Amino acid sequence: MSPLRVKIKFTDFWHPPIPSEIRDNALYKLLSKRFVLELSEEPEFLIYSCFGNDYQKYKCIRIQYVGENIRPNFNECDYAFSFDYPITERNYRLPLYRLDDAYEQLKQVKNIDRIITQKHRFCNFVFSNKTAKERIEFFHKLQNYKIVDSGGKLLNNVGYSVEDKVTFQRQYKFTIAFENSIYPGYTTEKILHAMIANSIPIYWGNPLVSRDFNPKALINCHEYNSLDEVIRKVIEIDQDDDLYRKYLSEPYFSNGSENEYVKEENVLERFEHIFSEGKSYVSKSSDIAR
Repeated sequence: MSPLRVKIKFTDFWHPPIPSEIRDNALYKLLSKRFVLELSEEPEFLIYSCFGNDYQKYKCIRIQYVGENIRPNFNECDYAFSFDYPITERNYRLPLYRLDDAYEQLKQVKNIDRIITQKHRFCNFVFSNKTAKERIEFFHKLQNYKIVDSGGKLLNNVGYSVEDKVTFQRQYKFTIAFENSIYPGYTTEKILHAMIANSIPIYWGNPLVSRDFNPKALINCHEYNSLDEVIRKVIEIDQDDDLYRKYLSEPYFSNGSENEYVKEENVLERFEHIFSEGKSYVSKSSDIAR
């Protein structure tokens, strides 16, 4: 059977709306594996994110992709792919970490002895956002135990800005992997990057993160009553080689298998359903005219 041809447009993403950049869009690359995509200014389907209002000009079926801590607007989109629960006819859970090019590395078998020989330093912190007070507070609290190396623009203490985040993180036993904000389901690339660096994530952000990843492979701040309790756990693991190895040896997915909703074939099946059915749920008559 010939692949389905889809007239499509991408807009309001974080990159400029030019063809060469659109083809670098993670969703474009994913969809190209199953569909023949025709970029068009008169699309049948519009995929848009939350970094502008250009989507309002299009009367076709709208699909909103939201990777930020923002709810999909079902008064303006027909379908959404977001980090939100639950999965419904109109909403499909596709958290931002799943679209990262490095995602497949989570499935690799770990050589624990080799990994441990790489761990020369304690903990790292690579961020630029100055407004996330919880992770700044945690950084300062953990510093009272041992130096935490900050390689980003925020609180930098290594003397340079890290160019390759994951390579930098590989030398550390632990990574502070706090989201910018907290919300059920909101899981970004921060925990993913720590995991592919085989650096135990100290995670805060999505209280339901154990639905995404094996809770035995990370330190989940939401399982503790305070940040001080979290720090005591970090110290315990840091000072117990057997316990550290136990955390490091755990697979990143519970039961060693990724969730059904993030499997590539299931994501593409949902898009095929949308592209084939072509059902519109919202009126666009009140939007800005093209």
